[in-house]
Amino acid sequence: MKKALIVWGGWDGHEPQKCAQIFASWLESRSYSVEVSDSLDVYLDEKKLQELSIIIPIWTMGTITKDQEKNLLAAVKSGTGLAGWHGGMCDSFRNSVEYQFMTGGQWVAHPNGIIDYTVNIKSEDPIVKGLNDFKMHSEQYYMHVDPAVEVLATTTFSQAGFDWIEGVTMPVAWKKRWGQGRVFYASFGHVSMDFEVNEAFEIVKRGILWASK
Repeated sequence: MKKALIVWGGWDGHEPQKCAQIFASWLESRSYSVEVSDSLDVYLDEKKLQELSIIIPIWTMGTITKDQEKNLLAAVKSGTGLAGWHGGMCDSFRNSVEYQFMTGGQWVAHPNGIIDYTVNIKSEDPIVKGLNDFKMHSEQYYMHVDPAVEVLATTTFSQAGFDWIEGVTMPVAWKKRWGQGRVFYASFGHVSMDFEVNEAFEIVKRGILWASK
C-alpha cells in the first residue's frame, strides 16, 4: 500500500486543515495509507520519510529547523514524492533557500488580492492533457520560478495599477525532479473553495499521483 503524509499548519488564512481533509479523503479513496500531521516534527524521522510514497506540505510561512529541512530534502532526493499548491508549498519557510531550490519557486506577490484570472494549459503532459483553459477567482500568484521546471500551465497578468507587469506570463503549474524524487506544484489553491473548480482539483490530483513513488 502506498503511504502519504500530509503536513498542515502555518498561516491559517489558507485553510490548511480543510485542504488536508479534502486530500486525505481523496487519497484514502485511492487506497493510500494516509497520515495527517500538524507538526513539522514529523520531518525528524528520516527513515519514515524515505518509506513514504508522497509528502504533501500545506504550511504557509513559518520556520523549519535545520534537522527538519535536512531530512525532508534527503527523503525527496532519495525518491519520496512531493506535491502541493499555493502558499502551502511555495510560500513556506521564506528563509530556507534550499527548500525553495527543491520546490522550484517562491511566491513574491498577488497583486490586487482576490481577482478573476485565466489559467492556460500549455502542455500535453498527462497531468493536464485533455483539460481546457479555465477561470479562477482567487489570488493570481506572481512568483520567482526556477527556469529548469517543466511548465504545465500559465497565467498572464493584466491588472489595474500594475502596468509594469502587463502581459507577463507566469507559470501556474509545473513538475520537476529533485534527485530521484518527483516534485509537482500548482499556484492556485488559496482556500479550499478553489478546489471546487473541477480543473484545478483534477490538476492537483493528477500531480500528486505523478509525484508518488
